[in-house]
Amino acid sequence: MGNDNHPGEFDIIARYFAPLAAAELGGLGLSDDAAILKPPPGRELIVTTDTLSAGVHFPVDEDPADIAARLIGVNLSDLAAMGATPWVYTLALALADNTGEDFIKAFADGLARHQGTHAIHLIGGDTVATKGPLTLTLTAIGTVAEGQALRRSGAAAGDDIYVSGTIGDAALGLKVLNGELSGLTPPLGEHLLDRYHRPQPRVALGSRLYAVASAAIDISDGLVADLGHVATASGVVASIDINNVPLSEAAIAAVTLGPALKELAITGGDDYELLFTAPPSQAAAIERLSQELELELSRIGTIDEDTGHAGAVRVIDETGAKISLKNSGYRHF
Repeated sequence: MGNDNHPGEFDIIARYFAPLAAAELGGLGLSDDAAILKPPPGRELIVTTDTLSAGVHFPVDEDPADIAARLIGVNLSDLAAMGATPWVYTLALALADNTGEDFIKAFADGLARHQGTHAIHLIGGDTVATKGPLTLTLTAIGTVAEGQALRRSGAAAGDDIYVSGTIGDAALGLKVLNGELSGLTPPLGEHLLDRYHRPQPRVALGSRLYAVASAAIDISDGLVADLGHVATASGVVASIDINNVPLSEAAIAAVTLGPALKELAITGGDDYELLFTAPPSQAAAIERLSQELELELSRIGTIDEDTGHAGAVRVIDETGAKISLKNSGYRHF
């Protein structure tokens, strides 16, 4: 994983990370300068990268196993949004001075668990020391049948808008973590915290969407913001009914305690559910897919013609009145 002379680097690699590469021959046991990859016949590569920094993307005292879950989960969610099957990944670690071996072991063990779940393997990367915060970068590579990658740009007027699972749990979980949301029973609070700490990438769904979806994206910046990305790429506008957005039992309880939190649920981000569009003719196929995967797929709105405001997202209430949002979603800068 690179040629940096950081003390203990090669021992760390051999002890904790080489085992994560053992099942993928192209990784060469992390013993060479680079990996050798040959995509399966008839498959294209889908590549995505995410970086997480302590104090920005996760608390500085976060459980290393949860950091591993988030790091690998957010990348696999990107692959799922394009219909890809996970294959391999690279990992770059900028280790802060106070990053001890116990942390590294727990982090590697967390990666190993998620590798097993999603059949993805480490093939290389880099490790360095840093005076700044702990910073972790993962590049995930997946494969998809030639010409079948899902894009953001395929939504068309008349399409329905769907989301998987439930929305808003992670943003509300961060509120619980920060002590800003009280009054929930312990099980409900734990549910929200779990959704924040451990994203569940919808890989199985993504690999099945090509036959039904016209466009797709994973929800990381928030439902409204990410739907806006689809609308912009597709040159359309979107309308969603806030009462059709699926909420978990825990989220419903939180919104009951603080009605203003309903806006946070659709703008807060970190859901890592899939949002996709599909023509109405695919409604029955989507219902079958939902049953086969035992995963809720909810129709929340429609795609409309561009009226000079491509990329706009209109959120309405049960009366059809437009809801004015204070914040449309997470901004990276």
